[in-house]
Amino acid sequence: MVLVCGGLCVVSAVNSHGTDLRPGYTDLATLVGSEASSYKKLEQEVATLQKQVTALTNAVPDRDVKKAQQRADAVKAPAGLTAVTGPGVTVTLSDAPRDLIENTTRNVNAMVVHQQDIQAVVNALWNGGATAVTIQGQRIISTTGIKCSGSTVTLQGVPYPQPYVIRAVGDQDALLSALEDSHYLQIYRDQASDPSIGIGWKLAVDSEVRAPAYRGLLDLNYARPLPDGT
Repeated sequence: MVLVCGGLCVVSAVNSHGTDLRPGYTDLATLVGSEASSYKKLEQEVATLQKQVTALTNAVPDRDVKKAQQRADAVKAPAGLTAVTGPGVTVTLSDAPRDLIENTTRNVNAMVVHQQDIQAVVNALWNGGATAVTIQGQRIISTTGIKCSGSTVTLQGVPYPQPYVIRAVGDQDALLSALEDSHYLQIYRDQASDPSIGIGWKLAVDSEVRAPAYRGLLDLNYARPLPDGT
């Protein structure tokens, strides 16, 4: 037993490289901020590499390459790869106050924001003809996933704490009508107006909303059918 324990200690020391293998995080906001900061650094590296690839591609004296680049440039805007600025709306979703949650006799699930709440807002904005949508300042594209992760929401691999700020660029009247017509959001707003639930809903009309270009990974993973007879 002494030899086994000693061996485990040596292995742990080698693998940790002098650090804590199981660091403790007592502050969720600090952990989320650290993860988000790391992601932003990697995102900046990706953006730099993409610029280098684009510059090298444009420098290739090949007619076929030029045509392919022109086709790619034509779909950048609808794909969310270019920045968009214009009038729009902002929706902010937030959990009920902590003291209300801690002292309630209700189901706590009705007092916190879930991924389906965020998705309902985003879907309504798309239905209203939004030309661009962001969550927490991150551009939303067709492959963006919104997932609950404990008391945070993970967006494109990065955890974000509430409140969740959702912005859209587009015709303001159409966007407001789409939000109003959503049956799901009507239920959410009814809960927000109930003092015993206290979940947050805030809607603002903005003269200018800025949606940055999507800067995340563009590689897609997909299945391929097996050849016949295999």
